[in-house]
Amino acid sequence: MNADLALLQPYPFEKLNVLLGAITPPKDIEHISLGIGEPKHPAPAVVTSVLNQSVDLVANYPTTKGSAELRDTIAAWCTRRFKLEAGSLTGDNHVLPVMGTREAIFAFTQCAVDRKPGALVFSPDPFYQIYEGAAYLAGAEPYFLPTLAENGFIPDYDAIPEEAWKRCELLFICSPNNPSGAVHSKETVIKLIELADKYDFILASDECYSEIYFDEANPPMGLLQVCAEIGRHDYKNCVVFHSLSKRSNLPGLRSGFIAGDASLMKPFLLYRTYHGCAMPLQVQKGSVAAWNDEKHVEENREQYRKKFAAVLEILQPVMEVSMPDASFYLWAKTPIDDDKFTAGLYEQQNLTVLPGRYLSRETAEGLYPGAGYVRMALVATVEECVEAAWRIRRYIESL
Repeated sequence: MNADLALLQPYPFEKLNVLLGAITPPKDIEHISLGIGEPKHPAPAVVTSVLNQSVDLVANYPTTKGSAELRDTIAAWCTRRFKLEAGSLTGDNHVLPVMGTREAIFAFTQCAVDRKPGALVFSPDPFYQIYEGAAYLAGAEPYFLPTLAENGFIPDYDAIPEEAWKRCELLFICSPNNPSGAVHSKETVIKLIELADKYDFILASDECYSEIYFDEANPPMGLLQVCAEIGRHDYKNCVVFHSLSKRSNLPGLRSGFIAGDASLMKPFLLYRTYHGCAMPLQVQKGSVAAWNDEKHVEENREQYRKKFAAVLEILQPVMEVSMPDASFYLWAKTPIDDDKFTAGLYEQQNLTVLPGRYLSRETAEGLYPGAGYVRMALVATVEECVEAAWRIRRYIESL
């Protein structure tokens, strides 16, 4: 077996299960989970109806590249959403459908990393654990960039030594960020593009939370949008990942896409033909319907606005927590150690959150950037989120 498998750590939810496994919560209180970022809003009917109508397509093999209809739909959505130059992003050369961003991020890393000694994959910390595992199994070393409150939960890219930049092969942006919801500024992204050119690495932006925001007039800016604004219409060294899981409440559909530099998409398509991950045809049809419809996405955002407004009103008097730039997470500072807070909250209130340290790795200075925080996913109904907030408040007041 691959010896690098030994480098993989348990997933955050495995650690959470161990933490809570010996605890018996109150049986007279119904459990509420804010731990997993799985949307609980209904799947849009505009998609489910197409899936039902397309069930007979299971009789046909899909192609790895996906249908021209899906790729062109995605290219058109990107052009509208991110104000790209007409014709600069095409379904034929710049877009590939993927089976969710987790699969795509892992696979792209295997394809992108040149297996030379000392290769680094940069990742924010706290982070989505796939960045780390993908780096190890591609023969590279993850290089973690702390995202701290004093920097607005954006990595301090100026603090990275030149020696590390020289070894960088792939840099992951997560914007809007998981877990903090912070969004990279245009100026920061331009700086990263310039660094990618100088040191010849790939800039990969995980944007799966980009459609959950709170000001309809100011959606989060994406990497391709920044490229367009600076006249980089070939998107050199740049790729983005998007998903229908959060945008459209379709985590079980396993549908997303990667888009960007055509010179990167071509070898990645070759890799995928061997990887064996073609999207089923009925899923492709449902995905076309989802990317073509914004009404359900706007309704989705309105539900999240209501939840954030209600929950923050309850929690802010007792907890250091604020409105994120985007996403459906609250990244809240805990009055005691985050793992002890999580365990006590479950024991007293039958409520699950995720300790921030489980999303983090220790720095050279012996610090965990995620320690002292918990991530709350406001994915349940408005009523359940309000009830959860009151339980958290009662727990904090009992400490």
